[in-house]
Amino acid sequence: MKTIQAQLAVIAACAGLALATLPAQAKGCAKGAAVGGVAGHVAGHHGVLGAAAGCAIGRHKANKAARQQEQQNTAAATRKPQG
Repeated sequence: MKTIQAQLAVIAACAGLALATLPAQAKGCAKGAAVGGVAGHVAGHHGVLGAAAGCAIGRHKANKAARQQEQQNTAAATRKPQG
């Protein structure tokens, strides 16, 4: 059983390295997947589920931050100068 887990860990590490070389279009996904994968592994050897959930959460947070930044930029552009 430990041999299978070790093999899966090596496969997951290789997949992570392969994906790390691709251009990141899903902002927040890589960091969230890394954190979620570790947390899922520690919480009961569910690293893949944790990585998937972490990616989804990281993506959501990145989209939320982008929307807030866009609103701030829009608000700053629409302000009229006083004078």
